[in-house]
Amino acid sequence: MQCAIYKGDRKTDTYLYVECEDDFSRVPDSLLQLLGNLELVMTLELHPGRTLARADPDQVREHLRSQGFYLQMPPDKDRAEFPGI
Repeated sequence: MQCAIYKGDRKTDTYLYVECEDDFSRVPDSLLQLLGNLELVMTLELHPGRTLARADPDQVREHLRSQGFYLQMPPDKDRAEFPGI
C-alpha cells in the first residue's frame, strides 16, 4: 500500500498519513484546521515487514483502509492538544 505523509505548520512532531498524495477528502476539516498548512514529507510503500519509527505499520494500513487517514501524534505528553481525535 502506497501512502503520503504530511506535516502541518501548527503541530510539531505530528504527521498525517493519507493513501493518495494531496487527497484529504476523508480527513475531517477540524483536523486539517488544527494541523494548518500541510507540507509533503515523503511517500512510501507500506508493505508487510516495513517498520516505522513511531507508528505500527499494520495499524497505519488499517486506519488508511477504514478511515482514509492515520494521524501520528507526538509522545503522550502533548496529546491533550488534540481533543476528540
